[in-house]
Amino acid sequence: MQMFKTRVFCLFLYFFVVAGAKLWAQTLSEPIVKKVNSLFENWDKTQSPGCVVGIVRNDTLIFANGYGMANLEYSVPIRPETVYHLASVSKQFTAYAIILLAQQGKLSIDDDIRKYLPWFPNLKQKITIRNLLNHTSGIRDQWQLLSIAGTRLDDVITQEQIIKILSKQQELNFNPGDAFSYSNSGYTLLAEIVKSVSGQSLRRFTDSAIFKPLGMTNTHFHDDYTEIEKNRSYSYDRKGSFGFKNSILSYSTAGPTSLFSNVPDLSKWIMNFYNTRVGGDRAMANLTQRGGLNNGQELAYGAGITSATYKGWKQYWHNGADAGYRTFISVFPDLKMGIIVLSNLSEINTQERANQIADLLINDKLSQNISKEKEQKRESKLSPEDLVMLKEQLGDYISEAGNTLSLELKQDNLYCSIWNNTSLLMKESDNTFSMLYAPDIKFKFDPVFKDQKVIMHAYDETFHFTKYQKMPALDNKSMQEFTGVYYSPELDCSYGIMLKDNQLYLTNNKYNDAKLTLITTDHLLNDNWWMNHLLMTRNSAHQITGFEVNSGRIMHLKFVKKKADNIKRK
Repeated sequence: MQMFKTRVFCLFLYFFVVAGAKLWAQTLSEPIVKKVNSLFENWDKTQSPGCVVGIVRNDTLIFANGYGMANLEYSVPIRPETVYHLASVSKQFTAYAIILLAQQGKLSIDDDIRKYLPWFPNLKQKITIRNLLNHTSGIRDQWQLLSIAGTRLDDVITQEQIIKILSKQQELNFNPGDAFSYSNSGYTLLAEIVKSVSGQSLRRFTDSAIFKPLGMTNTHFHDDYTEIEKNRSYSYDRKGSFGFKNSILSYSTAGPTSLFSNVPDLSKWIMNFYNTRVGGDRAMANLTQRGGLNNGQELAYGAGITSATYKGWKQYWHNGADAGYRTFISVFPDLKMGIIVLSNLSEINTQERANQIADLLINDKLSQNISKEKEQKRESKLSPEDLVMLKEQLGDYISEAGNTLSLELKQDNLYCSIWNNTSLLMKESDNTFSMLYAPDIKFKFDPVFKDQKVIMHAYDETFHFTKYQKMPALDNKSMQEFTGVYYSPELDCSYGIMLKDNQLYLTNNKYNDAKLTLITTDHLLNDNWWMNHLLMTRNSAHQITGFEVNSGRIMHLKFVKKKADNIKRK
């Protein structure tokens, strides 16, 4: 009898362990399961890094599957339980910790951050916790600051190191609340506010206040890069046509990134959006509430989460990218549904794959008539009047942050080239156009067409472009004025500009020399993502006195020219 019971138990255990993963797919129809699997077959058929996918409906993880390898060295396959570094998907958990503390009366979202972080420099302007949550603080981004100062992103990076560099900021990118600029620094500061208010690290506070109550037993902020984590995926980049290489990630920092989790745990977090077990409806409303600017403009970004619509349905989403990790979670609260796509290969667009899954599961809420009416308002062909009006607008533009834009006509259609892509522009009104496949990216021309300026609205960010004429090549004597050593008091680091073989180069001891391209006599571009645009500064005699780094998430970072003599290779 005992032997019989043992055999029955073993059969039950076998069914639970071996067939358990397949149970997740049983509430999806077989055709849908095949279509979902087909989206990831390129990475599943070979020894390749890949993805893990989860689909949540109501209070159940109805589908979970892994595709490809979690670790290539040991041929470990990706499973639903595989743990991933979530990159910026982490931000919503940091934000929720702040919201829970506010709900407990331990802080106010509109408090000045220096109330809790007295070490942060007094920049003569009030920066609130809300500014940090909504990315409207104007604080420069930590990853760019570190990179400019000489720290590579594959170096070991600690929380203390980031705090030290943030404590030396001398200027903001813009006045708090005047603009939106995604800032990882803000979420590091939020983590430090959690520590200041609660007396616990972000890791300990979120574990007790969020993860344990939700039963997320495989989730934590990984604030020590040397710590061993079971079932962890490793990250990779593509190397050539068929190979891969390790993509190193050595962060010992938490707040904007570094959450470790897996699909079963994240499914419980998704359920908390519409069946709130931790924090209550008020806390979730505060998390997803859209931010705003001083001028009244509403933002799509809330507190570590974006509030949007997809096919007419309310959607909350966020993506993430660190090293080779690419992550995306999406919640449709009115449908009580969520989608998770996590990848350990940098080439995979997890947001695109998640949207493709959503297309298999969600009907368009908008009627066909409304959709057709909306499409009819966007036209590509330009009238004769449009062609006359736009004639003076064609040409090359540069933004205050160094982004370049070109406008040209092809067969009576207007095209723009930006971010290494060319797109057909669709007319929406007399002076407003949008990208064909990205209608949220809009270009607005000066209504009177005199200043030859273009304003681009890309989701929550606004870019101002000014037209320029491509300058002729300079001779050696003219280029000589750019050479010298340039020093940043804020970051205590130096860069050189040297002339070699009729070419200017940006030099630094930590990085390879970068070729400089003169757009105008004041705008210099290069391929270093952390400072790819330099705006030269001059005195009243038009002599170069230094440059500003106006690039990406950093504006007006000043370098002073120390000397004018040539820099020679060592």
